[in-house]
Amino acid sequence: MFLGQYNHTLDTKGRLTLPARFRERLAQGIVVTRGLDGCLFVFTNDIWEQFTAILGKELPFTQKSARAFSRFFFSGASDVVPDRQGRILIPSFLRRYANLHEEVMIVGANTRIELWDAKRWQDTLLDVESNAEQIAEQFGNITF
Repeated sequence: MFLGQYNHTLDTKGRLTLPARFRERLAQGIVVTRGLDGCLFVFTNDIWEQFTAILGKELPFTQKSARAFSRFFFSGASDVVPDRQGRILIPSFLRRYANLHEEVMIVGANTRIELWDAKRWQDTLLDVESNAEQIAEQFGNITF
């Protein structure tokens, strides 16, 4: 499980240092792809395999919207292996998609990591915080 938020800097070559607490789980390789809401999603290889298996079963290729959704994730996916310093190279087309320049927020989101432009993350977080009760009401059937 990935938790927390971390402010890191993207270097001039497009490399991002991963938080130390995530590195061991990501050392064998990851998949970085376009995410929703203007961020990037980062999956471990095993979670990526689970995710793609679900998409393969649930998205019928005969439906135009399913094909578009599948293209969105797969055409933007990139296999990445962190270097010895725990850095990953984020391809330029993914940096452009998420508007990543210098300051990047690395956000733990349970089974994945999200990479956000710091300003966009703050705006998103403020919106979620100000609407948390209304959002929670949509999931009223969740109990624990």
